[in-house]
Amino acid sequence: MTRSIRTKAVRGVVATLLLAALIPTGSAAVSSAAPVPGPGAVPDAASQQGAVPPAPLPSNVTVAPGGPAGAQADKPYMGWSSYSMQVYAGNGSTWINEKQITAQSDAMHKKLQPYGFNRINIDAAWNGGIDGYGRPTPSETNYPSGFQKLIDHIHKNGQKIGIYAIPGIGQQVIDANLPVYGAPECKTGDLPVRPLVKADYWGIGYKLDFSKPCAQKYIDSIADLFGSWGIDFLKFDSVTPGSGVSNLTLDARDDVKAWSTALAKHKIWLELSWALDINYADYWKQYSNGWRIDWDVECYCEGVALTAWPNISRLFPKLADWWRHAGPGGWNDLDSLNVGNGQMDGMTKDERRTAATLWAVSAAPFYVGNDMTRLDQYGLDLLTNREVIAVNQAGRPAHPVSTTSNRQVWYSLNADSSYTVALFNLGQTDANMTATFADLGLTGSAKVRDLWAKKDLGTFNGSFTANDVPIHGTRLFKITPQKNSTIKVNDDDLRVKYDGDWKRNGNYEVPAVSEPLSVTVSDSAGASAPGAANAGTRTVEVNNDNSQIVYTGSWSRSTGRGMGDYQDDVQYSEQNGDSFSYSFVGNGVDYVTETHNSQGEVDIYIDGQLKQTVNTYQADGRGAQQVVFSISDLPNGAHTIRAVKKSGQFMLVDKLNIRQESLLNPDKATFNKAQPADVSIEISRDPAELAALSKGGADLVKGTDYTVTGRTVTIKKEYLAKQPVGALALDFRFRGDYRDDVHATTANGAAASFTFTGTSIDWSTALAPDQGEADVYLDGKVVKRVNLHGDARVTNRQVFTATNLKNAQHTLKIVKVSGEALRHDTFAYLIK
Repeated sequence: MTRSIRTKAVRGVVATLLLAALIPTGSAAVSSAAPVPGPGAVPDAASQQGAVPPAPLPSNVTVAPGGPAGAQADKPYMGWSSYSMQVYAGNGSTWINEKQITAQSDAMHKKLQPYGFNRINIDAAWNGGIDGYGRPTPSETNYPSGFQKLIDHIHKNGQKIGIYAIPGIGQQVIDANLPVYGAPECKTGDLPVRPLVKADYWGIGYKLDFSKPCAQKYIDSIADLFGSWGIDFLKFDSVTPGSGVSNLTLDARDDVKAWSTALAKHKIWLELSWALDINYADYWKQYSNGWRIDWDVECYCEGVALTAWPNISRLFPKLADWWRHAGPGGWNDLDSLNVGNGQMDGMTKDERRTAATLWAVSAAPFYVGNDMTRLDQYGLDLLTNREVIAVNQAGRPAHPVSTTSNRQVWYSLNADSSYTVALFNLGQTDANMTATFADLGLTGSAKVRDLWAKKDLGTFNGSFTANDVPIHGTRLFKITPQKNSTIKVNDDDLRVKYDGDWKRNGNYEVPAVSEPLSVTVSDSAGASAPGAANAGTRTVEVNNDNSQIVYTGSWSRSTGRGMGDYQDDVQYSEQNGDSFSYSFVGNGVDYVTETHNSQGEVDIYIDGQLKQTVNTYQADGRGAQQVVFSISDLPNGAHTIRAVKKSGQFMLVDKLNIRQESLLNPDKATFNKAQPADVSIEISRDPAELAALSKGGADLVKGTDYTVTGRTVTIKKEYLAKQPVGALALDFRFRGDYRDDVHATTANGAAASFTFTGTSIDWSTALAPDQGEADVYLDGKVVKRVNLHGDARVTNRQVFTATNLKNAQHTLKIVKVSGEALRHDTFAYLIK
């Protein structure tokens, strides 16, 4: 049984129990429910017809996070959620009774609250019926002393309380046609869309028609009821697009907006769940305070474990896509942090610490799912390390230097110019891991402190190496630049503020890229054949065992199968949810695999967005080297393909075909030692963008080994004559925008600003034919107008510098004046 099917079954049972137990307090015999949610099969699209989706926000709109809780959400929340223990205990709705919740509140008060944990969130099954206005009422069975008494106890402990809801309205509430509280002219029978359209993933409720004012009034009445109880938090589940639905056949965005509006006056935190669609990230940011980015963390191992390592490791590629969207007002939710008791967590000690580190550096809501009455000492140590908690509460989501290996360096730049750096060993052996300061944007020396060990390690120049990072283990450091260090800040850093209509990349970027020139060296008599002109594109085949393909989960390699595989090998997995990802520069990619009756569906993501669910099932026979997914219209730049196993016994990876713009014409050449002659190549980028030519990682000497005249690169015959007969690979390395991205705007008056403490500041960006002038402000005064126009698009040019500043806080601001576009790439400042 797959995890998704098991999840749906568990939650479906709880929902059924609730539906049978609901008793209304009004005169009409009606019932309603808020079910326990969970992933499973996508609802039948045919049953969803009739939904009219609201238009999404334009993709170029930058929305500052901030839902109904406002300033209360300036930091990730810390607390506890009931759902993991509901699953672990195996008795669903009956586990979250007043005795259990009181015990959890008291345990938090004693053990965790001194460290900032202060929220008790009750998941599904808290309710038991509805009142005469169609509003949910608490379960009298689970809370015989009264739910209000429990709320008061939690508040008396100095904690906040949260509950749970889903989109839509129940059939019984519709049929009862009850009046809406505070709006007697409104009746619940008039509220849904007609004909009825499902509102949630499980098909329990029906979509409200928010074109009718009464629908908002109904939501307002429930929010007002929650406010009168003293509710502080609402988990809103089965939010779509997301929650197992990758299209607009289910669309809960109207519900999200309505609840956000209703909860705002009560300052109730709104948390969305689960596996939200990143295509609508700006919408979630506008109307909520947090959003789950992936499936449940629970392994659904009743009585055995709360979670499992694959449910943690799969979060890394998700966060690589989502990290930019989190910040004060709204946070990326990773689900419960189940690291508090080794007897139930389902992970090794190293894996538990890695999970705690990932939650901390991601600025994810820091809430546990363990039974807090049973925390072990190691779990308490993980959850109460004040230096690690401070990383989480600083609200600076970390991002990876690279995702091209399973040994990853993640970092964030803090407001005080220090860096938080986490080393994650996702591989299968212990390893020494190095954080190179230049990769962080730091030039100079820095002090390094181990945050888990609470120990200063000394001052280091250029890099720091942690020895023997264990399998699935981590190290967490604070790196503090010393005097005369320079910090380079990328355009996507949270410290850069944008005012106006900006977008990241949007075809305005130019990536750094390398392209090989293949030279055949011979010493035979006869004329050398000239290289053939290329077609403007080239295809690079990437075998499944390439070290830069990152496999997440339980993958194995099979070789020598003799079944027609590319290079006679494949990678394979048998676990749903396992995935691979590969980052590349180009404009297209093919996923090539085998098709067979043992295989099933695979979800394909490009740059974090679900593009297609492909079916690798073949009823008869076996298909070798089958292109099951292909895309060729990507902007020429940096991209990531990720594929996730969805069904079938196996998922296989044979190879990837990467299509790239060819920058060399021709891209093949010959050299005959018997008749030596220079080899000339035309490059399609501006010659200033050619960073180097190299062989085997060693750069050739410009002026001696090769020359550049205009766009013609001439490789000297004297150099070629020294090379051995055979195939010679020379690498042409072209520079690009810093970290292959920029922010750009087309609106005059749009601005980018950055506040820093230091004695000098540089602004570097692109020059291009579509750019004009920009005004540079320093501490509120215009100090220069710069011209960013260039005859050709070139990258990473320093266009402004200010030196000899007072060693104090300053703000640099760039404002677009003219031209079609303004690009921003980096700021760099000096610490004295």
